[in-house]
Amino acid sequence: MVSDRILEANNLEVCFTNDNGVNTAVQKISFYLNKGETLGIVGESGSGKSVTSLSVMRLIQQPGFIKQGELFFRNKAGVESDLIKLNEKQLQTIRGNEIAMIFQEPMTSLNPVFTCGKQVMEAILLHKKVKRFEAKKQVIDLFHKVLLPEPERIFNSYPHQLSGGQKQRVMIAMAMSCNPSILIADEPTTALDVTVQSTIIELMRNLQKENNMSTIFITHDLGVIAEIADRVAVMYKGKIVETAPVHEIFNSPKHPYTKGLLACRPPLDKRMYRLPVIADFMEEGLSGEWKEKIIQPEKYKVVETAEWKTASEEKQKIKPLLSLKNVCKWYPVNKGFFSRTKEFVKAVDQISFDVFPGETLGLVGESGCGKTTLGRTILQLIKPTSGTIEFESVELSKLNEKELRPMRKNMQIIFQDPYSSLNPRMSVGDAILEPMIVHQLHLNNEMRKEKVRELLTKVQLNPDFYNRYPHEFSGGQRQRVCIARALALQPKFIICDESVSALDVSVQAQVLNLLKDLQNDFSFTYIFISHDLSVVKFMSDRMVVMNKGKIEEMGLADEIYYNPQSSYTKRLIAAIPKGL
Repeated sequence: MVSDRILEANNLEVCFTNDNGVNTAVQKISFYLNKGETLGIVGESGSGKSVTSLSVMRLIQQPGFIKQGELFFRNKAGVESDLIKLNEKQLQTIRGNEIAMIFQEPMTSLNPVFTCGKQVMEAILLHKKVKRFEAKKQVIDLFHKVLLPEPERIFNSYPHQLSGGQKQRVMIAMAMSCNPSILIADEPTTALDVTVQSTIIELMRNLQKENNMSTIFITHDLGVIAEIADRVAVMYKGKIVETAPVHEIFNSPKHPYTKGLLACRPPLDKRMYRLPVIADFMEEGLSGEWKEKIIQPEKYKVVETAEWKTASEEKQKIKPLLSLKNVCKWYPVNKGFFSRTKEFVKAVDQISFDVFPGETLGLVGESGCGKTTLGRTILQLIKPTSGTIEFESVELSKLNEKELRPMRKNMQIIFQDPYSSLNPRMSVGDAILEPMIVHQLHLNNEMRKEKVRELLTKVQLNPDFYNRYPHEFSGGQRQRVCIARALALQPKFIICDESVSALDVSVQAQVLNLLKDLQNDFSFTYIFISHDLSVVKFMSDRMVVMNKGKIEEMGLADEIYYNPQSSYTKRLIAAIPKGL
């Protein structure tokens, strides 16, 4: 190893066995990490990023195995060893103590039956020779360091009592508890609000400088990489296709896959008809070799501001499809065990706006601002506390379930998590077919099945996938199935509730383009809910910014972005990763 290198991988190959033989997930990759450096590893789901990080920790489980390679690591004492040759007992002294990891989903990484403080204490007691009271003091200090509010309360709280951002901070505190030489962060900000994401990145930067720590930061978002990495390794289908300093990756990317990743994210400085996707930059031959394509600029024309503004304002000259007036959804909270007096959590408070046929209204704000509650209240999945919601001049809250059923045909929702939205025991074709049967659309099941195949084609899936089950699809493909199911009833109005927030930027671009194409084909009206203002700006004609159940500001999407009036909106915009 070179003297300043703390980790060096040579020809690392990781495989998984399955019914069809052996699948190579990581293909003879080589990389290194210097002391005090942040190496960003970027790529889509399935590119091999997480498998690479788990290999460094030697956490690859059966049916996976490291087929070959070297992983040289220099510990705090300066002793060098090949991690692949160490036994389990030797590895236990390194994991958590010398090399720590923050996993993507903190809720599944934290044990739900133990308090957060006890779980962080466990790591300290395992690797340090300290008494319990001293370990507790160290945990409280760590919670202060990672900027958790009321550290003593968090110490005694269970994971389900914390927000996503707070749980991620607990995971960072746990990873930092033994002052590791290397911190591996695997998608630590995915699906977090941009403001929470921004504070987590800032926190990690500060902890790295303070502890002279080396970091491997894994993500699918090059915008986030620009905020934190020194060097970047781009992975594609198990290979590292490009490695360079972060400024070179952004200013002069060499590989077409890197160019595609950079182009996929909705731009903030202009409005486009469509987003570029990876397939526009490269195509693969039968042998798996890639070939660079020449992108066609005319395919991705920029929309002129005056043209877009005129079109958006024209949509507002006709009668609204949906009207909300002073809509509230309050939840009562008992103040004490014997007390009859109550407080109210005002999840949605005095919301009023119109949505016009054919337009997309963006609903943006942090987690807990009331976006999703408002969406479900509009659809009468939960009843409003007060106010009126009119769809095509019919007051929805006055209808009973029997009267609502025919109305529901025209109002659909696409949820954030497509996997939990689909029945794992039902084929995707039957999942799309089911609402047609409920609402008695088309004459018989044969006609309905033919319609399902048409819908699968419309959302760019093979109609032969009819009999496949949800677990056989990628996240992006499952979301397309959910879109097809929403289209099955030929609705007029669709609410997209964080429907792209957990997708890779490249898959996200495909789904956003698809939603726009479908709107053009069928004249849908959308409410597009997201915490990502750049995505909302790309999709929306108008935008509503929500904070603590109330509307902060509302207007044309570009005008809010370029000239925000509220300090809260300014903070949301400032937190968006801008790249270099």
